[in-house]
Amino acid sequence: MSAGFQRARRPEQVEARRTAILAAARELLAQRPVADISLRELSCRVGLAKSNVLRYFDSREAVFLEVLEGEWTDWLDELERALGDPTPPEPGFAREERVARTIAATLDRRRLLCELISSMAPVLERNISLEFARGFKRRAAANTERLGALVRTRVPELSAGAARHFALGVVVLVSGAWPYANPTDAVAVAAAELGGVPEFAAGLAEGLTNLLAGLVARAR
Repeated sequence: MSAGFQRARRPEQVEARRTAILAAARELLAQRPVADISLRELSCRVGLAKSNVLRYFDSREAVFLEVLEGEWTDWLDELERALGDPTPPEPGFAREERVARTIAATLDRRRLLCELISSMAPVLERNISLEFARGFKRRAAANTERLGALVRTRVPELSAGAARHFALGVVVLVSGAWPYANPTDAVAVAAAELGGVPEFAAGLAEGLTNLLAGLVARAR
């Protein structure tokens, strides 16, 4: 690492360091699960001492939560395009099923986002300061509101509260379904002997369809 890099003080240099740390985190996440990446390994990848990494982020967990935020925002942009324009109600719950399946399909293409969501509550939110937690939860709530608004635009029978409930349900279902569909090698072998591991996208689509259809049925 260079001494100049350590001594930089200007805002643009600070931002460059943060960007470099986040890029290193993404590189490591492409190789192994978040639980297997230590702060030491992350700092070595970016060329900094651990203490220097902690000048720009609260903790190892805070780094990965910021990666999560970027992935979540990018996914919402993709989802908005994938959902397309609102359509009129259809017989049964065909419209709700299409919305749910679109959400599931776009999430299935974003393995990193799904892994970080599944690690968020049990791992990544356990070693952050109150100040960071407040900022992260505010931004996470804004993303949840945006997801609810995207769904409510396509399913206007939903109240704002029901749309928010559905958006939170997406997070909860991904948190449980992702690790269940991506077990360790030993568990995968044992599951195969009992019929196989559930397919993530199909299971998520079914769960989201049932949740969305149920909320619509209650609103009628």
